[in-house]
Amino acid sequence: MPVRIGIAGLAGRMGRLLAEEVLAAGASLAGGTRRRAGEEEALPAPLLPEIGALCAASDVVIDFTHAAAAAGHIAAAVAAGTPLVLGTSGLSAADEAMVAEAAGRVPIVYAANFAPGVNLVLALAERMAAALPAEQYDAEILEMHHRQKVDAPSGTAVALGRAVARGRGTTLEAAGTESGRDGHTGARGTGSIGFAALRGGQVVGEHTLLFASGSEHIALTHRSFDRRVYATGAVRAALWLQGRAPGLYDMKHVLGMG
Repeated sequence: MPVRIGIAGLAGRMGRLLAEEVLAAGASLAGGTRRRAGEEEALPAPLLPEIGALCAASDVVIDFTHAAAAAGHIAAAVAAGTPLVLGTSGLSAADEAMVAEAAGRVPIVYAANFAPGVNLVLALAERMAAALPAEQYDAEILEMHHRQKVDAPSGTAVALGRAVARGRGTTLEAAGTESGRDGHTGARGTGSIGFAALRGGQVVGEHTLLFASGSEHIALTHRSFDRRVYATGAVRAALWLQGRAPGLYDMKHVLGMG
C-alpha cells in the first residue's frame, strides 16, 4: 500500500511542488491544509479542516509553512503519533526545543535545507573549519534570496554557521556572530562567524562560505536554481521515515551520511 503523505500548506507554491513530487515517487497524497480561504482551485488532493485531521489521515506529514504555525503543527503530529518532515525556517530557540522534545515520541526529520548538495556542503564546511584555525581564518557567510523571504539570515546560512562552529569544537552562540555591520564597528572579532544577507528579485537560494586569512581565501558556494530540489529531498525524507523509531533526524541520516 502506498505511503500516505499529507502536506501542510498544500495550496502554496512549495506545497504544490511537494504534491507533484509525492505522486512522482509513487506515494499517495493524503490531503493538505491551507493558510487562507480561496486557495482550493485545482488542488490535487482534498483540503482537510485543520492540521490534526491531516495528521490523523496521513502516514507522514511534510510541513514547509511558517514559523508561527510550527508549534501547533508539532503538537498535532505528536498527538496523532504521525512522523513529521519539518522544513520551516526561522524557528525560535523555544520552537527548536519543542522539536527536540517531540522527537522523543515521534520520528522527525528537521533540516534547514533538503537539497542533497547543500547537505554535502554542510559536511564539507565542518571539515574545513576543523582544518582552518579560527585564529588564522575568519569565517564569513553570504546568502541571497528572493525579495519575499521574511527571515534573515536564512536557515541554511545559520546551519552553515553551526557547521563551522562544530568543526571548531564550539557552538555558534559561544563563537559569537557578526552581522548587519554599519558605521564604526571596530575590528572584526577573532573566532566570530560573520553573516551577510542579500534580498532581491526571485533568487531561489545562494550561499557562500568564505574562509579568509592574511595569505589566502577559500570559498565554498552552493546555488539553487529550482525549488523542486527541496521538494524532492523532502519527499525522500518522508519515505525514509517509514518504520523509524522516534528520534530527531536530519538530511545527513536520510542521505546515509550520519
